[in-house]
Amino acid sequence: MDLSHFDKSACDERRAQLASRLGNRPALIAAGAPRPYGTHRGHYPFRAASHFLYLFGLHLPRAMGLWDGNRWQLHLPEPGADVALWTGPEPDFEALAEILGVAVLPLAKLPEALQRKPAATLPAPDVETCVEQSSLLGREIRPGKLPALDEPLADALIDLRLVHDATGIAGLREAAAATVAAHTAGLRATRAGLPESVVRAAIEAELIGRNMTTSYTSIVSVHGEVLHNEDHHHLLADGDLLLVDAGAETTAGWAGDVTRTWPVSGRYSPTQRDLYDIVLLAQAAAVAAVRPGLRYLDLQGIASNAIAKGLVGLGIASGDPAELVADGVVALFFPHGVGHLIGLDVHDLDDLGDRATYAPGRTRSPLPGLRALRLDRDLVAGMAVTIEPGFYQVPALLDDAERTKCAGDRLRRDRLAAFRDVRGIRIEDTILVTADGHENLTAALPKGALAIESAMRST
Repeated sequence: MDLSHFDKSACDERRAQLASRLGNRPALIAAGAPRPYGTHRGHYPFRAASHFLYLFGLHLPRAMGLWDGNRWQLHLPEPGADVALWTGPEPDFEALAEILGVAVLPLAKLPEALQRKPAATLPAPDVETCVEQSSLLGREIRPGKLPALDEPLADALIDLRLVHDATGIAGLREAAAATVAAHTAGLRATRAGLPESVVRAAIEAELIGRNMTTSYTSIVSVHGEVLHNEDHHHLLADGDLLLVDAGAETTAGWAGDVTRTWPVSGRYSPTQRDLYDIVLLAQAAAVAAVRPGLRYLDLQGIASNAIAKGLVGLGIASGDPAELVADGVVALFFPHGVGHLIGLDVHDLDDLGDRATYAPGRTRSPLPGLRALRLDRDLVAGMAVTIEPGFYQVPALLDDAERTKCAGDRLRRDRLAAFRDVRGIRIEDTILVTADGHENLTAALPKGALAIESAMRST
């Protein structure tokens, strides 16, 4: 068991804060179960559910944390006779109780501890554990369903996890530093004639060397117009842009998330540079605006308006930039949200949906470009977000007469054709909101066109 990143005092404080919010209302927090790998008896590496990890700090398969209204308990399955033989020795219940500072009991005693109390819970990320939660609590537990009984627990955890404590911020810094190093390794590995998978391997090798993993499946693609492209078989060619969206996950579970787009040849073409600079200006404008009290939705407008002005300046679009944004023309090229929360998940708190990521009383807009926005809360110090505008030429959008009808004659396709060597560009950083503004946790990674070209020449 790796205890190198375990912070007992932080977990003690988090559990105490959650308990104070819950009062005498019991709550059950599940770690989840390992997922089987193929048809043999092996499993994927286990990663505890983030709510459990936030409170207990360790990846403990099938563990159940219980607040009984008076104290915290941790219930674990009894270790099998041959566990030490196959996976090595682990702390026994007494030693684990000393490490964690809570009572540790056999999982078999959990039904007795619950005594059919109406305990709140949140669905585990796997079906097996949801079935177990349902059996223990005598009611159906499944993802996407939040009965009234569970709402106070959800709201309390949202309240706590939206603002990172000192340990969380340190974890985000660690993930950011590793992510910067991984991207740098990928940039150095980029060569025409290689498959995308070789660059991905260089990125992820840097993380493995730090005893980390990825916080999501790495996107390493010359087809950046596919927003979540997880294919890695295409060959890199001079003239291609390589979009790399990759992030580290620390052993404690904290996520990194960065996107850069660099030229395979080491030099942007004039058309690539023109569009790259537009996205860079949009990202810089949005990042510069981050401060406590700002509504995150406003960052979408800042980035979109900057892109609109750039498109007009290049002659790709015509008309008033604000109208191009309002009418959905910009969304043809920038169809996703400007970013999201980040923490113990790369899209933090997404398991609780818009209840977590949208402030009370706010709902998703049906408008293009806004309906995909993952976050609409007012920023507060200690919150961590990403800022990631982009420009894409997506055939499914641009070749659809119905979707492009909003542009009318304001879209200059003859001019757009000159930029055919740009499939997709995205630029993303992880931003910490501070008391007097913000801090870019991934600022060490070059993103200006000249800085990227210089870095590539030095490899």
